[in-house]
Amino acid sequence: MLPKNSAKLALSAILALGGLVSASAQEKELKVGAIYMDAQGFYAGVRKGIQTGASEAGRKLNIIETNAQGDVSKESSFIDSLISAGVQAIIVSPVSADGSYRSIRRAHDAGIPVICYNTCLNDKDMAEYVSAYAVGDPFQFGHKLGDAAGDYFIAAKMTEPKIAVLNCEFVEVCVTRRKGFEEALMAKVPGAKIVANQEGATLDKAVSVASTMLSSNPELDAFFGEAGGATLGAARAVKSQGRTGKTVVFGGDMTTEIAQELADNTVIKAVVDISGQGLGKLALTQAINAIDGKKPADIRVPYDIDLYASADAGKQWLTAHSDGVP
Repeated sequence: MLPKNSAKLALSAILALGGLVSASAQEKELKVGAIYMDAQGFYAGVRKGIQTGASEAGRKLNIIETNAQGDVSKESSFIDSLISAGVQAIIVSPVSADGSYRSIRRAHDAGIPVICYNTCLNDKDMAEYVSAYAVGDPFQFGHKLGDAAGDYFIAAKMTEPKIAVLNCEFVEVCVTRRKGFEEALMAKVPGAKIVANQEGATLDKAVSVASTMLSSNPELDAFFGEAGGATLGAARAVKSQGRTGKTVVFGGDMTTEIAQELADNTVIKAVVDISGQGLGKLALTQAINAIDGKKPADIRVPYDIDLYASADAGKQWLTAHSDGVP
């Protein structure tokens, strides 16, 4: 047995060694891959959030970034490149709940933790291949907007409004957004009716589809845009078709142009949003935690959803995001 003083010295040495090992781990550069589904709007915000989070993390971080452009095959190729590059974690908003799982499984099988944000795989594959999912609840996303739409129609004394949906339902979160929207709206305005629902996620397509919807449904009272491109496209179509004051828009995802339209308040009446920058920071935090072997209490790590439902709210968003990045 060691004398008491010797035992204390030995314990001190062990603690000191542990401190050196911990400090060494903190100094080691971490290599993280980040894949964005687009380069604009929400995803530009996510990119800035990841970059800001990296500068504030107190760790040496090398972020390898790329843009999948909504293409599953490009996403798969990028994930393979990141695996070859030896990244220690991958942050991704999968293009397809079912189509993206093979490449994400390859990363998982290579021992690389995968962090989803905004979109992810189906529940079974997510549980098996994903370490964490940073997300604003898509049902609540739609529900908050449905509540706002219901309030608008009640104030306008419209008991049977006709609504068209411009969707992004090639990803599951958008299906869930619509379900939340419909539940909240119908609870407040039981006579409301969804008269059309077509894909229009990108701006150009949304303008075209919304214009056709207005021609086919001259009594259309409102649009629900499930994502940013759909929201702005619907607003532009309403204006170009001379429907300002007759057809309004409720939508998702803040951008400078959408905030300007909300501030004008003649067409867009309410917008729900998940901060791209905030979600990017949260996803990076989860990536670092995964590298360090820390698991979240629940695979879904929630982020707040904001509702902007007035002209003043639009103006306040523009002031807070003077650089235009959501």
